[in-house]
Amino acid sequence: MYQWRKFEFFEEKSGGKSNGVPEEVSGRIECCSSGRGRVVIGCDDGIVSLLDRGLNFNYAFQAHSSSVLFLQQLKQRNFLVTVGVDEQISPQQSAMCLKVFDLDKMQPEGSSMTSPDCIGILRIFTNQFPEAKITSFLVLEEAPPILLIAIGLDNGCIYCIKGDIGRERITRFKLQVDNISDKSQSAITGLGFRVDGQVLQLFAITPASVSLFSLQDQPPKRQTLDQIGSNVNSVAMSDRSEFIIGRPEAVYFYEVDGRGPCWAFEGEKKFLGWFRGYLLCVIADQRTGKNTFNIYDLKNRLIAHSIVVKEVTHMLCEWGNIILIMSDKSALCIGEKDMESKLDMLFKKNLYTVAINLVQSQQADAAATAEVLRKYGDHLYSKQDYDEAMSQYIHTIGHLEPSYVIQKFLDAQRIYNLTNYLEKLHEKGLASKDHTTLLLNCYTKLKDVEKLNIFIKSEDGIGEHKFDVETAIRVCRAANYHEHAMYVAKKAGRHELYLKILLEDLGRYDEALQYISSLEPSQAGVTVKEYGKILIEHKPVETIEILMRLCTEDKESVKQGASSGAYLSMLPSPVDFLNIFIHHLQSLMDFLEKYTDKVKDSPAQVEIHNTVLELYLSNDMNFPSISQASNNGDLNLGAAGMSRAESNGKFAADRKDSAKEKDSLGRRDKGLRLLKSAWPSELEHPLYDVDLAIILCEMNAFKEGLLYLYEKMKLYKEVIACYMQAHDHEGLIACCKRLGDSGKGGDPSLWADLLKYFGELGEDCSKEVKEVLTYIERDDILPPIIVLQTLSRNPCLTLSVIKDYIARKLEQESKLIEEDRQSIEKYQEDSLAMRKEVEDLRTNARIFQLSKCTACTFTLDLPAVHFMCMHSFHQRCLGDNEKECPECAPEYRSVLEMKRSLEQNSKDQDQFFRQVKSSKDGFSVIAEYFGKGIISKTGNGPTGGGGVRAGSTSSSSGL
Repeated sequence: MYQWRKFEFFEEKSGGKSNGVPEEVSGRIECCSSGRGRVVIGCDDGIVSLLDRGLNFNYAFQAHSSSVLFLQQLKQRNFLVTVGVDEQISPQQSAMCLKVFDLDKMQPEGSSMTSPDCIGILRIFTNQFPEAKITSFLVLEEAPPILLIAIGLDNGCIYCIKGDIGRERITRFKLQVDNISDKSQSAITGLGFRVDGQVLQLFAITPASVSLFSLQDQPPKRQTLDQIGSNVNSVAMSDRSEFIIGRPEAVYFYEVDGRGPCWAFEGEKKFLGWFRGYLLCVIADQRTGKNTFNIYDLKNRLIAHSIVVKEVTHMLCEWGNIILIMSDKSALCIGEKDMESKLDMLFKKNLYTVAINLVQSQQADAAATAEVLRKYGDHLYSKQDYDEAMSQYIHTIGHLEPSYVIQKFLDAQRIYNLTNYLEKLHEKGLASKDHTTLLLNCYTKLKDVEKLNIFIKSEDGIGEHKFDVETAIRVCRAANYHEHAMYVAKKAGRHELYLKILLEDLGRYDEALQYISSLEPSQAGVTVKEYGKILIEHKPVETIEILMRLCTEDKESVKQGASSGAYLSMLPSPVDFLNIFIHHLQSLMDFLEKYTDKVKDSPAQVEIHNTVLELYLSNDMNFPSISQASNNGDLNLGAAGMSRAESNGKFAADRKDSAKEKDSLGRRDKGLRLLKSAWPSELEHPLYDVDLAIILCEMNAFKEGLLYLYEKMKLYKEVIACYMQAHDHEGLIACCKRLGDSGKGGDPSLWADLLKYFGELGEDCSKEVKEVLTYIERDDILPPIIVLQTLSRNPCLTLSVIKDYIARKLEQESKLIEEDRQSIEKYQEDSLAMRKEVEDLRTNARIFQLSKCTACTFTLDLPAVHFMCMHSFHQRCLGDNEKECPECAPEYRSVLEMKRSLEQNSKDQDQFFRQVKSSKDGFSVIAEYFGKGIISKTGNGPTGGGGVRAGSTSSSSGL
């Protein structure tokens, strides 16, 4: 007892105006109770008084005619249960009554007095339950309105009344504790209900024993917990449903299975109570005759308050205070101080362990507990007790900012303690990236590989739930713990970081390739895009094999029935990986060649062909150095041969240039084959970008490719321009022979361009000019005068070159002139004959001598019709059509139709100009329009029929 520390965690508070029981309570106080914000006092005059907060008098009423022995304020309902002495109706009935008052219902009792409604009166003693002295009283509120009332007697019996007393629906039963003849040892001195779910139990104490009744059993079973008891009514129930008994030597706690903890507090225990986890005890010291009121904190083993008091008659707890009523009706109210005040008191005495236990026992919030732990840790830290200080700081994780602790131990250079704190921080999942960095740095600085393994490879929290993956990998890499970094990356599924370590830190390219091969195709594609440059540089062949597996259709997909086109559209395209070959074009060419050989209908065929074509035609391909070329060609230049290599440097350079030129020619051959194979005759457009192909051919002076493309696109003038630029006269003439034949769809105007080229050449090209003139003369492409003007610009050509051509053309023109002259004379003669005929028709009469009808060949008789065309008909054979000759009308009608068509065409100007432009000789088209009388027409001629009748019996001749 004497080792317990004493503190003043409680303080005395005002107990009302008079600091005691109000004067209105005039009788001797027999019993007290509290609840629902009131204190209820029963006196020996039968009056019950109700006091409000501060022990201020509220009202009083006459509960019993004589004395009030016991009372209890119920908590669930505003009911008051009293036991007192009333008037004795008959000698056979006891004067002891139990009453239940409803304090919410008041009824007038006179002019100025009011009393609550008494809803039930019950005689305690009956024939079956003989009268005895009541020594203890306790009410348990079950489900309203059911009450369970236990009444302890001096004969060792407990009378139990259960039910709704207001409606008199009750049951009675009796519990027997001891059958001892000595009543002084059998009186029930204390009772306590224990409710655990559906289990209802009753503790009972006598001077000789402690018993426990199980009331859910029928009949109730009794169990003796102890063979010693207590003579004084000093019992209480703890908040854990423990039955507390005070004896002179100690305070005992009882549970359902027997005696529990025992606390040796000397002195007679006048009163026991339980308040917010504290044990309340009024102890009478027999030697000094003084009474002491102590408040014990059993968990922390301290006395929270101690005060010497007068003789205490009653002890209550209400309004958060402890109320002690003395024999002289004075009262003492004691209230608990706030937590902050209690902690300040402990901190001033450096009692941090007590403070910690206090906040934990009183279930303070975690933040308050952490603050106490922090102060304790600071105290230990100031005493340089770093290990114990860290143990306190660890308990503040989650409430105290970690940087507060970290900074302290960084300054103290206590890396072991700091490591411990950071470990706990990660275990609780509260570590940031910086904390992970610091912890891993601690491990690496301590070279504690075992702990590093536990932290990195533990199965209970790997990954982002325990620490930041990227931070862990970065720190491990910086400290050269590459295996640990790889483990974290692989476990977390960070393939890109795993490969980054393999390739950049360890240079294990084969292992990296094997790891990529084990990944899912989509993930493998992503990693190859990111690290393909390094792989291509060191392992080009193996990397290309992986790319081929990623980009081409495998056999399994074909077996599964997936269509080739649909599957290829799902696969990554080789175009997606072009960036990794930026410095290794030769490897890119190998990859694309293998892909195009295997996949013929790729969705990215055009882009692939464009890239391959650029590689084939490029003059800037990277070629292996002389050392690589030598190694590949079994030419090993070791240290012994270095001097020879230096002396033969020119030979080596020539060899390199020769290999470069040979490779360039081979690639150009491939390029030309690609240009031709990717533009089949059945396709209008090729499987590559034509404009890009032309630009590549021009940039790299690839003449064969340009010629093919221009010829394929029917750009014949550009074709011969290529030959002209290269001064390839033989090829130029051969090209014109192939492309200038109009009979085969060629362009004859190429010969004119060729002649113009030779005319402006400025060198002797007589042989070529003669050959060109042969084709110009054959197809009559240019007039001689144009030929002369064109060739006259070349000073190196003599007249002998075109002498024969001019002579032939003059002779040909002379023949044409003669033919035209003869035609003119013939047309003039025909015109004169026609004029004479017309004049004759106008001025002279015609004699019709036909004797037969032209239509029916019968003898011609009147009426008859004669036409100027010398045809005669019966009038009946002509019918209604007497204005034109049936024989000549069709021919004349076709002429008229042709004339109308020509007149209509004359209005279509676009057709006229198209014919002029497309004709070799535009003048002939114009002349033809003049000859047809379309352009020179000034008036309309006669539009009559095929002939005109001469009269009623004769007609003039038709046209």
